[in-house]
Amino acid sequence: MYTWLHIWRRNPNPNFSKPPISSSSSTFLLFFTSIGVPKPRTAEEVFNDFKGRRAGLIKALTTDVQKFYQLCDPEKENLCLYGLPSEGWEVNLPVEEVPPELPEPALGINFARDGMQEKDWLSLVAVHSDSWLLSVAFYFGARFGFGKSERKRLFQMINDLPTVFEVVTGAKNLKDQVGAQSNGSKSKSSGKMQPRASSESLPKGVKMTPPPKYEDESGEEEDDEQGGTLCGACGDNYAADEFWICCDICERWFHGKCVKITPAKAEHIKQYKCPTCTTKRARLQV
Repeated sequence: MYTWLHIWRRNPNPNFSKPPISSSSSTFLLFFTSIGVPKPRTAEEVFNDFKGRRAGLIKALTTDVQKFYQLCDPEKENLCLYGLPSEGWEVNLPVEEVPPELPEPALGINFARDGMQEKDWLSLVAVHSDSWLLSVAFYFGARFGFGKSERKRLFQMINDLPTVFEVVTGAKNLKDQVGAQSNGSKSKSSGKMQPRASSESLPKGVKMTPPPKYEDESGEEEDDEQGGTLCGACGDNYAADEFWICCDICERWFHGKCVKITPAKAEHIKQYKCPTCTTKRARLQV
């Protein structure tokens, strides 16, 4: 006995209004027995499906980018980019089933094509592709009844791979990069409370020197806009002609004007606590 889906695929009813199922979802049928009951599946099998779809999406957005670009004609209807388990890809209309067999990719990617720079458009499609890949993988996990340990193993395997966005744009994980640079800067200093004042008259612990510039892998300093420290209050970049002060608790830098601290006032501060840390301290005491 087969499910209606198997019967419909093998002997479609000519009066049935639904279009043929997209090849992007064909693997879903392989996960079911002839009576429609899901077979026991492993995190590794779902991960292999994830890898195949991911490879197809990367191919569409890199090596096959010109073909992909041409297929996404804004004059056409809402189109989606599908990654196939066979490491292929296709641009197609969404399925009309409600609900669909699998989560659907971002709809209408072709409409934005001519309204953006090509690299920005590809980056946007890559981000939505990452989201779709995760939704498909964890849909399978939920459908096959994965427990906590299986879901964790599946996520860890996925997380070990660069995202489609990182591959397409060549971007690195900014958080990890800044964290590595920050650890490198701390290792060069002799201690947390070492004075870093811009004047010998300032007391110990008051950190008023300009925030450190980060160095890239080649050893060259980056521009302030790219690697400089941001103000913890307003989020703006460091400027050499402005007074800055560092919180001794959270070690974030602030414009003096943003936290209402002047160089003269800083001379009388033994340990500076930013407004956020001061508020947290007050709550703990209550």
